[in-house]
Amino acid sequence: MRINCPNCGERDRREFYYQGDALALHRPAAGADPLAWDDYLHNRDNPAGDTTDLWFHEAGCGAWLVVERNTVTHAVHNATLVEKVRR
Repeated sequence: MRINCPNCGERDRREFYYQGDALALHRPAAGADPLAWDDYLHNRDNPAGDTTDLWFHEAGCGAWLVVERNTVTHAVHNATLVEKVRR
């Protein structure tokens, strides 16, 4: 799989560190039940199809990217700098 970094151009995915789902970063509150923390730390969805993920260009420019890709075909549709993503 290749990711087109907006700063560095197209690179192999081994240069990047996968962080997780960019749309579901919901950290439990400080006083949350230990089971909520266990779920947050250890359980992840494993969707088949289109996803929006957060990646770090660890072996490159050090940018955080939002990558839209398909987990079945490994096609990367878009990669955007996190700072450019509108909320």
